[in-house]
Amino acid sequence: MEASRTEVVQHRSRKQEKVTVNDSKGYLFAKRTLDIAAATAGLIMLSPLFFILAILIKWEDPKGPVIFKQVRVGQDGKEFYMYKFRSMVSNAEDLLKDLLDKNEVSGLMFKMKDDPRVTKVGKFIRRTSIDELPQLFNVLKGEMSLVGPRPPLLREVADYNTYHKQRLLVKPGCTGVWQVSARNNVGFEEMVEMDLEYIKNRSLFFDLKIIVTTVLVMIGSKAY
Repeated sequence: MEASRTEVVQHRSRKQEKVTVNDSKGYLFAKRTLDIAAATAGLIMLSPLFFILAILIKWEDPKGPVIFKQVRVGQDGKEFYMYKFRSMVSNAEDLLKDLLDKNEVSGLMFKMKDDPRVTKVGKFIRRTSIDELPQLFNVLKGEMSLVGPRPPLLREVADYNTYHKQRLLVKPGCTGVWQVSARNNVGFEEMVEMDLEYIKNRSLFFDLKIIVTTVLVMIGSKAY
């Protein structure tokens, strides 16, 4: 019983903790340089794949666009359009309200393993995380970084408390700590804690480690 009380006190203490951000000029310059170089190289090398995917997506569902863009919340609460290859039917957003009660993760995110809105092509590009690749354009535009907390939806941020909002202190990323280590295996609160740990301890070496892990996971076609 005593141990249980201690865990509760520690949990409450974390909720009141103010995160110290590593925003040294040297690190930010190196991070932005890496973002631009890697995103540019990635877009050039992956352009043939992008062309093939565009044909397949349009062939399966001609009504919708190839690239799906959605308003997300970035650093300091700034809104922007995040890009993805469309992996769902064209009216996916309209169908969401009927699926909210089937959410499989706790907290403010929506995750459903066998989401009926996902197309056949969508299942493949999601499993391999290829659907995320257009976010390299967001990286070039400076709206995202290669590594950082995932940018939340407006409806999610509307329910954030002060502790949760610390995720927005830095530029959001295409990948991050919880994506490569846990993804659907943790709830919202655990995800927030992992993101804030990254924000406190981020460094160029840490970013490179996450990027390499992400590439290895994508090659292995595992969900990350």
